Amino acid sequence: MASLKAIRKRISSVKGTQKITRAMKMVAGARLARAQQRILALRPYAVRTSAMLADVTAAVAESETAAFDHPLLTRREEKRTLILVITSDRGQAGAFNTNIARAAERLWHEKQQAGVEVQLATIGRKGRDYFTRRKAPIFHAFTGVWEQLDIEMSRKVARTILAPFLSSQVDSIYLVYNEFKSAMSQKVVSEPLLPLAVPERQPAPEAADWEKHREFLFLQDQGQLMARLVPMYIEATIARALLESMASELGARMTAMDSATKNASEMISKLTLEYNRARQAAITTELMEIIGGAEALRE
Repeated sequence: MASLKAIRKRISSVKGTQKITRAMKMVAGARLARAQQRILALRPYAVRTSAMLADVTAAVAESETAAFDHPLLTRREEKRTLILVITSDRGQAGAFNTNIARAAERLWHEKQQAGVEVQLATIGRKGRDYFTRRKAPIFHAFTGVWEQLDIEMSRKVARTILAPFLSSQVDSIYLVYNEFKSAMSQKVVSEPLLPLAVPERQPAPEAADWEKHREFLFLQDQGQLMARLVPMYIEATIARALLESMASELGARMTAMDSATKNASEMISKLTLEYNRARQAAITTELMEIIGGAEALRE
């Protein structure tokens, strides 16, 4: 049995750790609330941009006089692909980073087995370190994304990963990130980003008659419109993935720190019980020694 001093030291150490995990949980919770607000603010923009792109591309494709040709809509045989992996810079978030890295690694090996040359772009130190240790072909490692996450950063990421696709260095781009469901639940998403498919324009069942028969009058050149609208959609998609990933990380960290705090409480209870038993045993031993010494003096 450990000494009383050693048990007291362990209890003090666990209490100190518990204070840290409780504080980290509170910080993650406060930041999560702000991240959720940013997601709710961006989602309508992303949804409307996607809907507008669907309507415009369908209208252009149906036009008899349209010169429907945009490099981001061009489909080529997939011989080279780029996978953008979004992780965090910090740990202590449970299996958050591990799940993303493993999903990206599975996609990497699946593409390799299919004869596709794979390159990876990483956001977050954890993803970069994971694939560096596995000697993966890294096209670009983004740094400082989470320190200043805004629309300009999303545009910077979009420009960097679009460049090899536009120059035909890669034939497709995939996104791997965690989609935020709740503080307790995050879903790993692995989805194609490029090339963009020409979506079919399907009006919602409750749409008004004028919405079902919408027509577009192009005041500018159609090519100029598509050249602006398609990158907007890419930027919005990447911005949404980054915000979803940030919220997922904070939710995972809050959950992990909550579990750590509860585990610390259980450990403190066990150590306190062990301390009381050891103290009782020491007191009993001392009493027996005193009684034994008194009996010896009587004799």
